[in-house]
Amino acid sequence: MKIIVCVKQVPDTSGKVSVKPDGTLDRASMDTITNPDDLNAVEAALSLKDRLGAEVIVISMGPPPAEGMLRELMARGADRAVLVSAREFGGSDTYATSQILAAAIKKIGLEKEDIILCGRQAIDGDTAQVGPQIAEKLGLPQVSYAADIEKEGDTLTVRRMLEDGYMMIRVKTPCLITCIKELNEPRYMNVKGIFDCYAKPFEIFDYEMLKDDPLIDLGTIGLKGSPTNIFRSFTPMGKSGGRMLSGDEKACAVSWRRYCRPGI
Repeated sequence: MKIIVCVKQVPDTSGKVSVKPDGTLDRASMDTITNPDDLNAVEAALSLKDRLGAEVIVISMGPPPAEGMLRELMARGADRAVLVSAREFGGSDTYATSQILAAAIKKIGLEKEDIILCGRQAIDGDTAQVGPQIAEKLGLPQVSYAADIEKEGDTLTVRRMLEDGYMMIRVKTPCLITCIKELNEPRYMNVKGIFDCYAKPFEIFDYEMLKDDPLIDLGTIGLKGSPTNIFRSFTPMGKSGGRMLSGDEKACAVSWRRYCRPGI
């Protein structure tokens, strides 16, 4: 059984976010981290591996420096890493990204009991679209917002989070699941894992390796092939510092909120 986990290297939004003139993020000038929801997907894969045995493959589309992130995930316990990287893929929106990742997953190969895991969404786009789009392009069943995953044979039982509760879904493999932070607590690297990660298989899938797949069309990948157009990107202004109220000032503020707000 293989568990393929899609991960993304994202800007550290706690720092300065830079934007290029074409509206895309200037990732080279920013500190980066592994997308937090993707770490929950990696942990879900490693937990299934611990219980049932599996090969965990982490895959990411990004520039060459994303290798460091993938090495870190192998240090956490993943068995193999694939970096999908080429100039032709740069600037892809969610539609184009899902095209490319679906082609890369087909290159890896899917068998009857295999699973694809993704994080719920990435903190740089917050669209929650790529995982479900990959499933659609591979013709796979999908379950989003997984808060618990159990596997028996070729069937997964998934507890899916809703706004007001949960629903239980059974789905046949191969399938795609998107994971939320409530699913687990990601593990950390250990010293042995750090040493071992450089001996594990690491592959790069470039445009030449994937161009024969029907999903890889220069008209539907990369910045020019992306149907989403960015109107404007900018770094929001920071909030001004607050001021503590006391005594009469505090009483006046409470009275205004209670009796004088518009619409009261």
